Amino acid sequence: MSTPPNLSPQQVSAFPQHETITGVVERLTFYSAESGYTVARLTRPRSTELTTIVGSFANIQPGQTLQLTGFWRDHPQFGPQFQVVNYKETKPATLTGIEKYLGSGLIKGVGPVTAKRIVAHFGLETLDIIENQIERLIEVQGIAKKRITLIKNAWETQKAIKEVMVFLQGHGVSTTYAVKI
Repeated sequence: MSTPPNLSPQQVSAFPQHETITGVVERLTFYSAESGYTVARLTRPRSTELTTIVGSFANIQPGQTLQLTGFWRDHPQFGPQFQVVNYKETKPATLTGIEKYLGSGLIKGVGPVTAKRIVAHFGLETLDIIENQIERLIEVQGIAKKRITLIKNAWETQKAIKEVMVFLQGHGVSTTYAVKI
C-alpha cells in the first residue's frame, strides 16, 4: 500500500495496513440500496467462525465467493470486522458454492430448487455452461426456453454490473462511489 506524501511517521501509522481475504458470503445482515453499505457474514477457508465484513457493495448475495481488500477494525459493540476497501467476485469452486450462488436470488429465474437441479446435471462445469452455452439448460428437467431467456438476461445484467465495477475500481474509483455511479 502506498501512503500519501508529506506525512509524519505518526500520521502514516494512522493508516491501517491493508490485507486481502477470500471467502463465501453466508448471509447479509444489513444492506442499504441507496448507498450500497452492507454488513455481511463470510465463511473463510480454515476458519470455523464467520467473519463480519462491512463496506459498500454493488450487489452481493449469499453464495458469492469474494476476494476482499481492506483492514481489520474492532467495533465497540459488534467486535472484530473487516472493513472492505475493494473487492472482486471470483467463481465458486465447490458444488455447494455454485448451488448457493445460483439459488441466492441473484439470477432471476433460478431459485434454490432449480439451482440444485442445474448443478446436479452439469456439476463443476455449471457456470461455464451458463456463460458460454446457456441453451444447454434445456437439458435440465423443468427449464423451458422462456425461462432460459430470463436466466440469460439476468446473467448478462449481472456480468455488466461486475464489469463496470472492475473498470471503475481499476481507475481509482472507490467502491462507495462506484456503487453510487
